[in-house]
Amino acid sequence: MPRLLPLLRLLLIPAAALSLAAQADTVKVLTAGAFKQVVLAAVPAFEARTGHKVEIQNDTAGALGRRIATGEAFDVVVLTTGALQPLGASGRVAANSIVPLGKVGIGVAVKAGAPEPKIDTEEAFKQALLGARKVAYIDPTSGGSSGIYLDGLFQRMGIADAIRAKAVLVPGGLVAERLVTGEADLAVHQVSEILPVQGVSFVGPLPEAVQNYTVYAGGVAGDAAHAAAAREFLASLAAPERVETLRAKGMMAP
Repeated sequence: MPRLLPLLRLLLIPAAALSLAAQADTVKVLTAGAFKQVVLAAVPAFEARTGHKVEIQNDTAGALGRRIATGEAFDVVVLTTGALQPLGASGRVAANSIVPLGKVGIGVAVKAGAPEPKIDTEEAFKQALLGARKVAYIDPTSGGSSGIYLDGLFQRMGIADAIRAKAVLVPGGLVAERLVTGEADLAVHQVSEILPVQGVSFVGPLPEAVQNYTVYAGGVAGDAAHAAAAREFLASLAAPERVETLRAKGMMAP
């Protein structure tokens, strides 16, 4: 009998692996771009621990809201709280699953090696914008939260026309990439979407007088195909140990 134990163990290992594979689900996650890096960081440990797979798609908050409202299937969504609330009210997102995940401010970047402008006061930030050849930020018509805020901010600062004349409006994705390509020499975007871009320098956050923090929350689809796995993945995003990941990605606890 003792000689049979190693053989039995060898037979049981493939059986256990097949059982795990049979139970594995693919969790479809829709996330606003600002939170994408945090979602990506959570995936390896979740997949290794559960055997489930995670499929990630990102877009602007406005575009994701429209996609969900028109019936796109998903399991988990991470959006701004403002965009998530109506989806919870309509039942597209299970209202009892919604949990705050993190918040992020807006920052400024230049191409690596370029002189870094002063932005420590509202006036300094204004002069940095006016002194730039081209300013890249999210196109507000795309539904990106930072672009919508900046469009209003430039109007309040009395420089809307001047900035529109030199604006490089980005429909979505990483605005700071326009610095690397030379299309712009100043980029204004959420901090968590500046830090992943290679070849740029993060100058700093906007001064508090004109800063805008966006809070992101997650929820499970009301008709999620893999509800149990979806709730487990969302719980991993909301876990206390995720705070260090948030900080590393340029975000803060909600």
